[in-house]
Amino acid sequence: MTAARDLSVGVDVGGTNTDAVVLDGAGTVLASTKQPTTPDVTGGIRHAIAHVLDGLGDDRARVSRVMLGTTHATNAIVSRRGLERVAAIRLGAPAATEYPPVTGWPEDLIAAGIAGTAMVSGGHLVDGAPIAPLDRDGILRFLDGLGGLDGFDAVAVTGIFAPSYPEQEQEVAALLRDRLGPDVRVFLSQDIGPSGLLERENATVLNAALHGIARGVTQALRTVVDEQGLDAVTYFAQNDGTLMSLDYAVQYPVLTIGSGPANSIRGAAFLSGADEAIVVDVGGTTSDLGVLMNGFPRESTLPREIGGVRTNFRMPDILSLGIGGGTVVDLATGAVGPGSVGYTIEREALLFGGATPTLTDAAALEGASIDGRALPGLPGAEKTALRRALAHARERLEVAVERLSLGRADLPLVVVGGGGFLVPDELPGAGAIVRPDHGDVANAVGAAISLAGGRADQLSDVDDRDAALDAASKAAIERAIQAGADPLRVVVVDVVETPISYTTRPTVRVSVKAAGPLAELRATAGSPT
Repeated sequence: MTAARDLSVGVDVGGTNTDAVVLDGAGTVLASTKQPTTPDVTGGIRHAIAHVLDGLGDDRARVSRVMLGTTHATNAIVSRRGLERVAAIRLGAPAATEYPPVTGWPEDLIAAGIAGTAMVSGGHLVDGAPIAPLDRDGILRFLDGLGGLDGFDAVAVTGIFAPSYPEQEQEVAALLRDRLGPDVRVFLSQDIGPSGLLERENATVLNAALHGIARGVTQALRTVVDEQGLDAVTYFAQNDGTLMSLDYAVQYPVLTIGSGPANSIRGAAFLSGADEAIVVDVGGTTSDLGVLMNGFPRESTLPREIGGVRTNFRMPDILSLGIGGGTVVDLATGAVGPGSVGYTIEREALLFGGATPTLTDAAALEGASIDGRALPGLPGAEKTALRRALAHARERLEVAVERLSLGRADLPLVVVGGGGFLVPDELPGAGAIVRPDHGDVANAVGAAISLAGGRADQLSDVDDRDAALDAASKAAIERAIQAGADPLRVVVVDVVETPISYTTRPTVRVSVKAAGPLAELRATAGSPT
């Protein structure tokens, strides 16, 4: 009899550690590891996957899928390395010419990733009426002026109100493929973010610039899986707590930004059994706090800045503090951070024989059990400084919890991450402190149990709200299926309706999120009922 292929491998890359877990079909953690994140990132992924597979023995043949949450995209934007040259086209003249594309971008990022920009006639008003006829000739002249395919790697197209009226962007894509060939890489803003123009345009341009990085990471993941002899389907984690297929990730790499905190919140929900809670993931470099609502991360409604660029794609509502196990303590003043020893903590922290005082040392001084190690003898003044630093860190955590709770003191606080020992057993403003088993690898668990998801937005008159909701729901479900969801089990999991101000008629924006279990493995932990 053939053994059931019911095992999933989840991997999450953090600034300090790369975590990996193996879960069976019932959601039981069979193996886990924390490996140092390597400078090239891929090395840490390779080591983490190899370590958990070595613990499975012959059961490794039961692995059917591998899920990865990675910082590759964020690192590429922040470091300005590996970005493709993007030709950015805005459809909106003459109505939207005061702020050209990439306005406000850092100059070094423009130099690294922008081949050129153009504003041409096109776009729509809020009611769907065209602003101006689409300037097809102007688009082709712009691209010819860049030298054709020799002058850019990808094209990003952003039309005013394109998420609700997508026809012009689609017409531009068809025009470019007809002129430049079917393989030209064209990215449309209607697939990336909601209606706000500048932030949606920024996200679309960043997405196009990340295409090469995404191809490289997906190939690296496939290589690691092949090296291990796995017959497994591979997925990437999105920033809303769901998954997408590798092919989908290559098309929309910007959606991987922020996937780490989302994975932690989803993993914390699964491990603790909580549907509503505050989650704090304490790593080696930062503490990321978020809110769990109906089993998914609460999303931020504010623009998010990535590498100096404002974007408006949906991200978890995360509050990050410079507090982690590797955070450096100044023994002269008791100051906490902002520096961190990061993934070198096992060489540099006092507890491991190094010379750098950290919050891990402070916690060990206060009785935390860390790898069974004992802190070396310290002068009284240095002990006082470490205790003062730990108290300060906990005060900052208390303020952050109070800020996220919105006055609800009954919400449990789920503590996960390798630095969870920094959080005390009682914290004013929080409900019960919950420390689930395997919480140190909650981010990898979150990747392993996630559903495939998609979202869509639609603008309409209030009187046509039902039709808009139906259209957005169908689009979100279709995108979830494209991301890898089982077509028979994908469902709408969230609907947000937002009134639009300053319009001649009452107008509403409908945002719909759909999710479902992966098509390759229907009976999986975290599936909707």
